[in-house]
Parts: sequence; structure tokens; C-alpha cells
Amino acid sequence: MTNSIEQAYGSRHKRNFAASALPGLVLGLLMLAWSSMSAQAAPREYKIDPEHTSVGFLVSHIGYQNVLGMFREVAGSFRFDEETKTISDVTVTIKTASVFTNHEKRDEHLRKEEFLWTEKYPEMTFAMTTAQKTGERTGKLTGNLTLRGVTKPVTLDVTLNKVGEYPFGGGLFAKPNYVAGMSARGTFRRSEWGVMYGTDNGWVGDEVQLIIELEGIRQG
Repeated sequence: MTNSIEQAYGSRHKRNFAASALPGLVLGLLMLAWSSMSAQAAPREYKIDPEHTSVGFLVSHIGYQNVLGMFREVAGSFRFDEETKTISDVTVTIKTASVFTNHEKRDEHLRKEEFLWTEKYPEMTFAMTTAQKTGERTGKLTGNLTLRGVTKPVTLDVTLNKVGEYPFGGGLFAKPNYVAGMSARGTFRRSEWGVMYGTDNGWVGDEVQLIIELEGIRQG
């Protein structure tokens, strides 16, 4: 008789305990799911893909035409919030000696003290300071450009082109890269960074037009 009472009490106690614990368990699972969703929605880090990134420039040559050049060694990263389509924490590093204009003697001159002075300043950098959305997929990105030891602000017009999983790649046991691609344009006057060669006689234009096309690979 006693055992029957104890068993009945124990079963009822277990049911009551389970009933009281259930709301807490459900709440915990909901909080865990919300935390996971929040983590996924948070801005994610992307690293610039050097194989699918081009940093180019246009500079007037005695007024006859604009020389098209580029830098072939570029690295950097940024954070992107896919839900709000906002970009943050942009940093870009360019090896100045990687300048290329399809003319060997001109490239050698650009590496000298009159222009990039690559021996003393092997890198130029861009670090974002502020951003402003101008449309659903467009915005203005302002950052500090450091060139030849001088740091001044530059503003870029940015267009977000496409975000999503690559249509190929990844291998047998790996998913394809998740990529954000964008374009940016901007201008600056090189004389403000102390690059004065050819500006007084108009042989080389002072205004530099920037052309940036890049893809970033999401990390993690």
C-alpha cells in the first residue's frame, strides 16, 4: 500500500515538475533560436578577393587622352549587413609598386620619388570613416586615404551589385563562397598629397579618377 502511494506521489510529482519546467524549456529554446537568428543577421566580415578585384585610375596626359592604369596587388576587408544593405569597417591596402599602365618606362617613373615613391612608401591605404545611403543599393563612402605619408579624406560613390552564393566552386565537401560584389567611383587631386610632378605645366593631370570593382568573400 505504501509503495503504491509513493509510486503515485512520485508519478504526480514528476508530472508536476515536467509541467512547471516546460515553459522555461520552451523559453530557453526560443531565446536560443532568437540568438542564432540575431547572430546570422548581424554584419558579417568579408575579405576582398584579389582575383576578382580591380583598382584602376585615369589621369590626363597633356590633355590629349587619359592614361588608364591599375594596381595589381590589393588586399582588405569590410563588414556587410545583408538585411539593411549597409557596409562598414572598410579597409583597403594597396602595394604601390604594383602600379601598371602597360608602359614599362612610365611605370618605372611612377614608382620614383616624383610620384608614388614606392621605396619609401610601399603601401597606400584607405580606411572608412563614415557612410551614407543614397538609395536601396547605392551610397557614399568616406574614408581616409593615406598616400606618401599624407592622410586626407576621399569620398566614393558605391553601388552594391550582387550578394549571394557563387554559382560554382566549393569542391566536394565545401559549399561555394558567399560573395558581395560592388563598384565604386571617386576623384581626388594628387597635389593635395604632395604629388606635384607635371601639374604646373599641364603635362600630367592633377585630378585622379578612381575606378574600383571588387568582390568580397564572406568569412565563417
